Amino acid sequence: MAAFPLLLLLCSLLLAASTAADQCHDDDHAALVAIDTALGSPYHFASWTPDSACCDWYDVDCDAESGRVIGLRVFQDTNMSGAIPDAIANLTFLQTLTLHHLPAISGAIPDSLAALSNLSQLTISHTGVSGPVPSFLGMLTALTVLDLSYNSLTGAIPASLADLPNLSSINLRRNHLSGTIPSLLLSKSPDQAYLWLSSNNLSGAIPAEFAAVDFAHIDLSRNALTGDAACLLGAGKSSLQHVDVSRNALRFDLSGMEFPENATYIDLSHNGIRGGIPTQVANLTNLQQFNVSFNRLCGEVPAGGNMARFDRYSYLHNKCLCGAPLTACRQRPINYLH
Repeated sequence: MAAFPLLLLLCSLLLAASTAADQCHDDDHAALVAIDTALGSPYHFASWTPDSACCDWYDVDCDAESGRVIGLRVFQDTNMSGAIPDAIANLTFLQTLTLHHLPAISGAIPDSLAALSNLSQLTISHTGVSGPVPSFLGMLTALTVLDLSYNSLTGAIPASLADLPNLSSINLRRNHLSGTIPSLLLSKSPDQAYLWLSSNNLSGAIPAEFAAVDFAHIDLSRNALTGDAACLLGAGKSSLQHVDVSRNALRFDLSGMEFPENATYIDLSHNGIRGGIPTQVANLTNLQQFNVSFNRLCGEVPAGGNMARFDRYSYLHNKCLCGAPLTACRQRPINYLH
């Protein structure tokens, strides 16, 4: 008989947890209804009906214990139009916000989102959103992932992003951003860092402070960056697998550089890099992509190791590179006077 009260208590707890998971908080319900209204009640939110608990609504994630909305993920709708609703800010427990591939969503990223103090992952990508990358993002101290790629954002990258203690991934590629890269960006990353800034209008040097960041993946391609990329390279960069600085205006001597030992992808093409290719590249056993074409390199292409993986297109349009897979190097004439 003693087991019966215990079983009854367990059932009560399970029922309470189930009830919390099935019914979201009244404030969250009101916020979701306001979001739906602001966007003109699109068909995408057809499941958002009064006769069902909002934790069961499509695109909505709730915490299993509290029943509070912690995730809003809206994907793939070419018809949904309007601005990002301010009402999203009323989902005060939100941890993940994803607005992806919504090309008719336009306007600026609203300042109201600064209220989302619990936000860990923010994705607004493949939309018609314009205006600046808002500086208030530097107030979202829980943020770990920021993806604002494939939009029409303009202006500079706010230095306030460097203040975020948990941020380890930033994706701002395919926008219209200008100015320099903040020198301390991702300097506080608690984990391996990931940075995509490609296809913008960024200028200036690659920050020397990047030498201290534990990058796993960095893509700065298709900008107007100058100077060198020494801070990204080196045998000590053991975590770095992917580095792409192609199609910039970099000018430096490659001869004395060392490449990250675990690199799988290195693209330095379409710059003004001089010197020769370090022989160490032949020892990078994980390297699958290597491109130094359209530079001002000279000397013999390293042989042996993994170099057979790379064809002539990896080396085209340099000042005087030679050796397989390019034309053979000319023999220096013997000086019989010595």
